[in-house]
Amino acid sequence: AISLTFTLPLSYENRIKGVDGVTMVARSNWFGGVYRDPKNFFAQFAVSDNYLDLYPEFIVPPTQRADYERDRRGALIGRQLADQYGFNIGDVIPIKGTIYPGTWDFVVRGIMEGRDESTITRQMVFHWDYLNETVRKKTARQADQVGVYVIGVDNPDNAAAISRAVDNVFKNSLAETLTETEQAFQLGFVAMSNQIIAAIRVVSYVVIVIVMAVMANAMAMSARERITEYATLKALGFGPGFLSMLVFGESLIISAFGGGLGMLLTPPAARFFKQAVGGVFPVFTVSHDTMAMQAACALVVGLAAAIVPAVQAARVRIVEGLRAIG
Repeated sequence: AISLTFTLPLSYENRIKGVDGVTMVARSNWFGGVYRDPKNFFAQFAVSDNYLDLYPEFIVPPTQRADYERDRRGALIGRQLADQYGFNIGDVIPIKGTIYPGTWDFVVRGIMEGRDESTITRQMVFHWDYLNETVRKKTARQADQVGVYVIGVDNPDNAAAISRAVDNVFKNSLAETLTETEQAFQLGFVAMSNQIIAAIRVVSYVVIVIVMAVMANAMAMSARERITEYATLKALGFGPGFLSMLVFGESLIISAFGGGLGMLLTPPAARFFKQAVGGVFPVFTVSHDTMAMQAACALVVGLAAAIVPAVQAARVRIVEGLRAIG
């Protein structure tokens, strides 16, 4: 399809099967329903029965898949989704349709396990035929429409040539196709995610600058309040370098405390974030490099915030400082 929002006729399936190199064609439609509350977002797809044959990374026990194929309202849900909402086999999941109006009740007949940790299993699939038959009864003009055709090829090295051949079949038709590898298709979503990540990174830099400004202001106020103490230390023979080290030490201790607290809270925050957006970032862990960057940022903030107060403390005049006592 050109995109997920534009459908293709069901009649295209047989024509795609006729292209040299095509071994299998599966159907998929984005359902886009709501489970109880709009914030409970997860992907739902109406798929043909051979859809999972093209995705070996999804593992479903044979008995569960057989039960799913026998039940017209049956659905398969991913392990991550089942764990998040507590779904079990036999449960009925009511989904309020947005693209396809009405409340749809699906029966959990199987749970899809991921082949490895990187496999996203936060989605639900159900029968495309069930969707199509129901839509035909309610809105006939929306029937026999396919969101995406997923194609299996005989040789991955020929994927580009087969994609061009498929697109040439439907060139200049009322519904032209855009055939690309699954990797290229997913990169389109990754590109959108990269924009989000870039925005988060910019906000992070702004927050660091704000923290640095607040820290510098706090250290400057502290230095002004301790002018008499610094003058007394100078009168006792302590040099400017010692006074500067006092200021830097205080600033570094404060920044180390704040940075350490942030580092302790990072792993649980990452786990919460992964639960919230696990469908986008299936593997979201805090690396040692990230922790090292946190420590480095805390060090930089502590040093930068103490520069001006340290200079003020080093330059304080004994007479002016002691005069403030009187």
